[in-house]
Amino acid sequence: MSSSLVTSPWFRFAFPLMLLAAMWYGMNNVIVLTRANSGLAGGLPYALFLSSIAIAYIFKQSRMAMVACVMLISYWIIQSRLQSPLYTGSTLLELSILSFLLPVACLLSYAFKNGDLLSRAFFVYLIFLALFGIWAYITVDYYVSGGFGSLKDTFLFSVPEISKLPFILVLYLLAMIGVTGIFVLTKNRIMDVFIYTAVLTSAMTFIFFQLQYVSSTMFSLSGALMMLYLISASYEMAFNDQLTQLPGRHALDIDMRSPGRKFAIAMVDIDHFKSFNDSYGHDTGDDVLKLVASRIRLIKGKARIYRYGGEEFTILFKGKTAAQAYDYLEAVRKDIEQYDLVIRDANSRPKDDKFGASKRSDKRSRSVNITISIGVCDSSLERNAKEAIKLADEALYKAKKGGRNRIEVAS
Repeated sequence: MSSSLVTSPWFRFAFPLMLLAAMWYGMNNVIVLTRANSGLAGGLPYALFLSSIAIAYIFKQSRMAMVACVMLISYWIIQSRLQSPLYTGSTLLELSILSFLLPVACLLSYAFKNGDLLSRAFFVYLIFLALFGIWAYITVDYYVSGGFGSLKDTFLFSVPEISKLPFILVLYLLAMIGVTGIFVLTKNRIMDVFIYTAVLTSAMTFIFFQLQYVSSTMFSLSGALMMLYLISASYEMAFNDQLTQLPGRHALDIDMRSPGRKFAIAMVDIDHFKSFNDSYGHDTGDDVLKLVASRIRLIKGKARIYRYGGEEFTILFKGKTAAQAYDYLEAVRKDIEQYDLVIRDANSRPKDDKFGASKRSDKRSRSVNITISIGVCDSSLERNAKEAIKLADEALYKAKKGGRNRIEVAS
């Protein structure tokens, strides 16, 4: 299965659903297996969520750790407080509160920046979880003491044919699945599918709470998928350049091992990049790199783009000659040549966004033109991919020496 399929938004959206469908189809076998290994099955979610938090700590994925903490705490609540029949005591109310708060707590992680687990943001998030817990405790205590007399006939009204969970919460959970699913389909980030999976599996637990072993089964599935997504996130960190979000040098080295019988390799360099850094600062230099990366990413011809290092990028065309790749490269060169980068003086930028928007045409803003030079070599000249890169780099040097903003084919 290709990486492009596995990382596509539709696959990430559908994969948890397919796993759920498979488990639902074989639910009888799942129950028999879980009953035979009840001790292991009951403790498995704890191990998976704790492992997820540990991996998130190693790779500084604090937002994923936040979601894993929510799932860990929720599973503990289910196992310690919600094992009695739903219509005894406050069990149904506690389940209802948990089903309402879990998606909110997961989505709340979007409000924080990713970082270390020992960061201030992570502890602030834990404070929010503690406040949720205090509110839930006060609500349940008030209910037990005789408050909310008609709650079961109003808010806690359920349709047994659908679920023993209050009907309004069934609709709410389905809506949360839809919202997080839309995030996956539109943004397609690891964090989006991480939250989508947590909301989906927990929602299935709450809606079908009357099924035997449903919590351990669904939360185990959630924990396993979280581990998979964290490993995927660590893979992206290892192979992708964090600034441009393009595959980096390591990914290029791996792809160079099997470029195919026919290929073309282009080396791309931003003209006068050092002067951008010297004149406008490194922040503007980063903006230039991100802009060029975003335009190169649009290249056609089924090309693969990498950040080679510094201001250099590499473009690999499998199954094409330099002549066939030339038109695609020329289109990118012209596109970048015609694209102006607006530079604003950060020191004089107004604090008020509305006032700043009205002043964007004044002297605080100016645009600069960016151009690139390209050198390209193909397998007809050099079969060894690493040597072909060297020849493409030599052609790039000729393009620079010949006046920049042009393409030079190795010969």
